[in-house]
Amino acid sequence: MACAAGFGLSGTLHFTHTRAYVRIVPPYLPAPRELVLVSGAAELAGALGVLMPATRRAAGLGLVALLGAVFPANVHMALHPEQAGAARIPRALLWARLPLQGAMVAGVLRATR
Repeated sequence: MACAAGFGLSGTLHFTHTRAYVRIVPPYLPAPRELVLVSGAAELAGALGVLMPATRRAAGLGLVALLGAVFPANVHMALHPEQAGAARIPRALLWARLPLQGAMVAGVLRATR
């Protein structure tokens, strides 16, 4: 299932590329490294939950909540690409990423009905 694969990969990257994710965390949030690791673990748990019919719906709702929780990091990256380590990414792409969160929410809900 693409939903599980996508969140599984993303969750893994939180552990293998932690510093890159830490740079995306808005400075007003405490404990950026811990937030990155917790969100990575949540993505991995959601990915596993999506694979099992008994937990699929709950995992989907958890992943939707997670997408909402990480949205401020995406906004921070669009507003402050140099702080977020994204200075080489065209600003238009950083801003275009924001409405894609809604599409991701819809995709997760569709995949986990």
